[in-house]
Amino acid sequence: MPLTFRKSFRILPGVRLNLNRRSWSITTGGRHGPRRTHSSTGRRTTSMDLPGPFGWRRTTHSGRTRRNRRSWMGR
Repeated sequence: MPLTFRKSFRILPGVRLNLNRRSWSITTGGRHGPRRTHSSTGRRTTSMDLPGPFGWRRTTHSGRTRRNRRSWMGR
């Protein structure tokens, strides 16, 4: 079983700082209405709870992209 680290701090009413092993993020918004999350990895998420067992989420990434590292061994 892998070990994980995840912690969330309430900074102000409606604002949370979320930490994990590799990144951090800030979430704004409350329980009712839309929530926006901005991550240090460039991910931006907007989510909202809808009535019943439904929810809505949209995730986008900023201009940063991950590039595959090429191995120069054997050249």
